[in-house]
Amino acid sequence: MDIIQILVLALVQGVTEFLPISSSAHLILVPELLSWQDQGLSFDIAVHVGTLFAVCFYFRKLIFDISFSFLKSPLLGSSDQRVVNNARLGWQIIIATIPIIIAGLLAKDFIETSLRSPIIIAIASIVFGVWLWLADRSNVKRIALFDITWRIAIIIGLMQVLALIPGTSRSGITLTAAFLLAVESKSAAKFSFLLSIPTILGAALLLFKDAYETNLPLDLWSLFFGALISGIAAYLCIHFFIKALERIGMLPFMIYRILLGLFLLIVFL
Repeated sequence: MDIIQILVLALVQGVTEFLPISSSAHLILVPELLSWQDQGLSFDIAVHVGTLFAVCFYFRKLIFDISFSFLKSPLLGSSDQRVVNNARLGWQIIIATIPIIIAGLLAKDFIETSLRSPIIIAIASIVFGVWLWLADRSNVKRIALFDITWRIAIIIGLMQVLALIPGTSRSGITLTAAFLLAVESKSAAKFSFLLSIPTILGAALLLFKDAYETNLPLDLWSLFFGALISGIAAYLCIHFFIKALERIGMLPFMIYRILLGLFLLIVFL
């Protein structure tokens, strides 16, 4: 891989991982549209690790509070309500992650062989983009982060399984579910981003397993540079997305997804 390819793909992963426009779709499409050789599993792992470090660093205080409370009150038995709230949020994230882990392991081969086509990406981009926008407009958002119930967390986790379809967007579908369940915008984004931590970690471990089994050669400089660029891009993306979320809503992302989907249908049909 040359420096341009590394830079472009790392930026694509960093920017699209947390925006509701599907990072997996862009990582599939960009090399195909530019006639680049596939970047390989090792590079995919590196850029995923970069975005993982970014979200962990951005929410480091909240993650520390959740981890401390989780250890202090593993079964929610503390008399300190703040500790209970943080511990409950930790449990909710764990439980909400289970469906996509199970579905990912069971459907991995089918997804890689049957769902990575530009047409499926185009349809998913349009359909789930419109649904995201409708969900954003369809309710009065009132539920804050620590008021999220077990029912809401489980439904968001189940909906996250749809993100296995390229073009859906993990952040997009979890935001859609949260909006439909009346979670206010910033809390929905925070829950979605926190939920991304075990999900990205699981995806990276699965990619690492495949890379290890195929004994792929490693270009450490390319991997480090890709991880660094994707991490910086992801951190900035999270920061500005949360700040702008209530002001801009989901309309710009729906428009982008529809235009992307239409472009792909024109090119590949």
